[in-house]
Amino acid sequence: MGWSFLPCVIVTAFWFAVGVVLPFFTPKGNNRGVIQLSLVLTAATCWLFWLCCYMCQMNPLIGPKLKNGTIFMMAAEWGNRITDL
Repeated sequence: MGWSFLPCVIVTAFWFAVGVVLPFFTPKGNNRGVIQLSLVLTAATCWLFWLCCYMCQMNPLIGPKLKNGTIFMMAAEWGNRITDL
């Protein structure tokens, strides 16, 4: 899996709308500033969390470490022959 343009644009546009556009439409009242700040912080942290998860899937640093017995058992169950190890 590599970097794809379309998912990044769609998710970024969504969180941009939540964090930048939506605060302008909050109702007037005593808690308007708190609601606006909550929307901005929620959008920023959710977008950053999504970005970190997306980037970690692009190039994973570690993979599963299996013992030889587990590999042979999986090969036998899946019907594959292991010729050399």
